[in-house]
Amino acid sequence: METFECIEKRRSTRNFNDLPVEWEKVGNILRAAQLAPSSGNVQDCKFVVVTDKTKRAALANAALKQHWIAKAPVIIIVYSEPKPTQRFYGLRGEKLYTIQNSAAAIENILLAATDQGLASCWVGAFDESMVNSVTGAPDSARPQAIIPIGYSDEEPVMPKRHRLVDLVYINSWKGKIVNIDLLFDDFSEVIRKKLQEAKEAAVEKGPTVGLELADKSKAGLKKIHEKIKEKLESRKKKKEKELDEEIGGEEEVLEDTEKFD
Repeated sequence: METFECIEKRRSTRNFNDLPVEWEKVGNILRAAQLAPSSGNVQDCKFVVVTDKTKRAALANAALKQHWIAKAPVIIIVYSEPKPTQRFYGLRGEKLYTIQNSAAAIENILLAATDQGLASCWVGAFDESMVNSVTGAPDSARPQAIIPIGYSDEEPVMPKRHRLVDLVYINSWKGKIVNIDLLFDDFSEVIRKKLQEAKEAAVEKGPTVGLELADKSKAGLKKIHEKIKEKLESRKKKKEKELDEEIGGEEEVLEDTEKFD
């Protein structure tokens, strides 16, 4: 599975079937977690894999009685050990870096599960002392996430996302530029509107008209993309020309060089 396809397919799943998860896949998931970045490569994360039915039920109870968690055949608890990070980075390491390190490992777990056809969910609402009681972890270890993993018994839809243009600033806070979506080749909003128009046309005038409109929309987007490429190429040539004029042509440079021989 390609990286961006995997990112787009990841969902928070809360319904699992009874199929067991292969240990090979669990190992791949843990390997992905191990490879996550950490501050100063301190590697302050630990992972507890829970398959025992009684302990899974206890973890679900610790997670504010979210009983669906117990249905997942595998639960991975991501722990952080703040003391090593605090030793190197002080209070900021203890309060921030350990959380960031855990979050990086958690995301790797979610993506590795998705890549192997498994479902997962990032659960952060739980009683830490109750979780430690189930796993036998010391108080110095902090559970950062409970991640149920299994084969999905549902097909969660993509939740609505903010537009990229509403999330990204350029060079400064609130810094905006025109058509930022086109700059990043993000046609998601344009495509969504065009597809909606096609659906409405299909209902009003028949499926043939709707399909024609969808094809026209794709062709229009392709033209926009080509124009952007042409503009970028034009800017590149202009800069090259300005540079040539500034330093002189190749022949002039050679002539000047010969004078010093």
